[in-house]
Amino acid sequence: MGTTAAFFDVDGTLTTERVWRGVLDYYKLHKQRRWTQSGYWIYHLPFWLLHKAGLLSQSAFRTPWAAHLLWFLRGDTPEQAQPVWDWVTAEYMQGLWRSEGLEKIKEHKAKGHLVVLVSAGPTPLVARIAQEVGADMAVGTKPAMRDGRYTGALDGLVCIDENKAALARQALAEAGIEVDYAASWAYADGSTDVGLLEMAGHPVAFFPDEYLKPIALERGWPVVE
Repeated sequence: MGTTAAFFDVDGTLTTERVWRGVLDYYKLHKQRRWTQSGYWIYHLPFWLLHKAGLLSQSAFRTPWAAHLLWFLRGDTPEQAQPVWDWVTAEYMQGLWRSEGLEKIKEHKAKGHLVVLVSAGPTPLVARIAQEVGADMAVGTKPAMRDGRYTGALDGLVCIDENKAALARQALAEAGIEVDYAASWAYADGSTDVGLLEMAGHPVAFFPDEYLKPIALERGWPVVE
């Protein structure tokens, strides 16, 4: 028998606000990476409008959105980028944590379950959030590095859709942890989390958005609202 795990999405599941906004707010507040900020919004605004108009799927909109968040790290060492993760987690997120999600983490920890955060956010940010909420592992979108500095590009896959399950399984295998997926739990709020929910024997649509809720009801998954 393997370990029972509890997998948690972050945005909308453990929080009431999108964490990526905190990253952008950090650079705006500290007046850093202004050209990157402008380029990010100019590039993504048309896709956001198409998504809002129903002409672009949530997945097609969010995948490059998450990948290009790594642009802000270009040229920094992990140590130089650490204040971003610390500020987002300790400052920006104050008052934005979803208490029900944090309580679920405590419940699973009390049962001896392995708690794993799985998010489309940059891996170092997800790791900092995991530290804050008491999770055991963090899986996210990995930034590429060269000569000890972030390149601003992606190393591997964006942690979204079916990649969430694949990257979570990969991280656990690399850590030498055998998981009993049929006995495990998964909590998430969006349609881009379906792959993560399908991976666990006990999927829970946790404060689901308008895209995930009908999927959850159709499949008979528990819905927490």
